[in-house]
Amino acid sequence: MPDALQKPLTLIGRILLAALFLPAGLSKIGGFAGTVGYIGSKGLPMAEVAAVIAILVEVGGGLALIAGLGTRLAALALAVFTLVATFVFHNYWALPAEAQMVQQLMFFKNIAVVGGLLTLAAWGAGGWSLDARRAAV
Repeated sequence: MPDALQKPLTLIGRILLAALFLPAGLSKIGGFAGTVGYIGSKGLPMAEVAAVIAILVEVGGGLALIAGLGTRLAALALAVFTLVATFVFHNYWALPAEAQMVQQLMFFKNIAVVGGLLTLAAWGAGGWSLDARRAAV
């Protein structure tokens, strides 16, 4: 892969990862009561607090990925958040066989997203980022 593609591909990758989290976080703000109810339906304690944490992580992390600011920390926080949420909300193994397929797809899609986020945490935001700009100063 030519080095000339590294900066634009990393930027596009950050934006595409953020496209999963930012809209999800914003929708939780608009549907806060529903989000709290859904979290509570999974038996989690302090559903309102969990909803606020989810919003902060998804919106804050999504914006950080787009800007490339604090990217390694944001990617790591989103990876941990996604891993925990995946096991809580997509536990396909606990469902009847006829209801497992979609949840299993969601589970493994999220696991792949965690892999992408961990790669971003390891390698950083790339040249077209506020992290790179701050490092150059």
